[in-house]
Amino acid sequence: MERTKEPILLAEVPDIPGLCFRSFHGPGDYPDISSLINRCKQADQIEQVQTVEDVAWFFAHLVNCDPYQDTIFAEIDGQLIGYCRVSWRSDNENRWLYEHRGVLLPEWRRQGIGRAMLHMCQERLLVIAAGHPAGSDRRFEAWSADTEPGTLALLQHEGYTPARYALDMVRPDLENIPNLTLPAGLQVRPVQMEHLEAIVAASAEAFRDHWSYSEELEPTVEQLTSDRYFDPSLWRVAWAGDEVAGMVLSFIDPVENERYGRLRGYTENICVRRPWRKQGLASALIALSLQALKGRGMQQAALGVDAQNLSGAVGLYEKMGYRRVKLFTIYHKPFSIEA
Repeated sequence: MERTKEPILLAEVPDIPGLCFRSFHGPGDYPDISSLINRCKQADQIEQVQTVEDVAWFFAHLVNCDPYQDTIFAEIDGQLIGYCRVSWRSDNENRWLYEHRGVLLPEWRRQGIGRAMLHMCQERLLVIAAGHPAGSDRRFEAWSADTEPGTLALLQHEGYTPARYALDMVRPDLENIPNLTLPAGLQVRPVQMEHLEAIVAASAEAFRDHWSYSEELEPTVEQLTSDRYFDPSLWRVAWAGDEVAGMVLSFIDPVENERYGRLRGYTENICVRRPWRKQGLASALIALSLQALKGRGMQQAALGVDAQNLSGAVGLYEKMGYRRVKLFTIYHKPFSIEA
């Protein structure tokens, strides 16, 4: 496939001197993408850090997204000011979801640039959707934090409506961690590399019941082991004989901790397979995970969760000492393809 570096011409471009849209040029774009994302996250009060290595890892593991066709960059006089990307997936509710996400430096917002990029994303996704089964439930998908009022206003003006909510939650300290026991017949063992296939398979099975689950987005063993967060010594996996019953796959981001002057670990990928639910296993694994993070010198723990999780996850996490700190809204906009 020919990969052009020519500017992208859009039908609706704001009249701003020096403004130009272009496609992805390759790995040489990674440093500018990292800087752009971090500046935008800071402005939008989203406390995350994207290193150049993180960007390279992300682009190496894109699913249903060709960066040379499915990304657009906005520049002013050759300086990157915005970036957006599209991808798609089918989910466990027989829907085809066409996601787009963009970032734009705050000094260039509310001038029509973000709207132009959103329309470009939709146009590209319509081309992709035309190759998928006719008669399907098709929806554009985007999301925004509650601290991104401009994105919220743009999506709502463009006809998007809330479909789901998610939360960031933080346990502000690692004191008074409850001493909980595992259900009978289960034990936690140190994770060995030969366990990873079973752990990945069990995670996929456990999350299959969740809203908008898509198997192709489940991480592979290679993705786990190549991630800079990978530290299985922090994982707490419960076994019933040779079967994985549940898990919490914790990690620490030292770059983020240094940036924000804190000692925080993450208790993520919390899941329990069906035969072992409603027995207190998730609580016990979370308690063990909090102890592990404390043993590594952490002072806080955090996680992300579907706010409408049918298993009552939010209530469980609150019981374990986590508090809600940020709300994210997932927006959908149904569309159809003309015959």
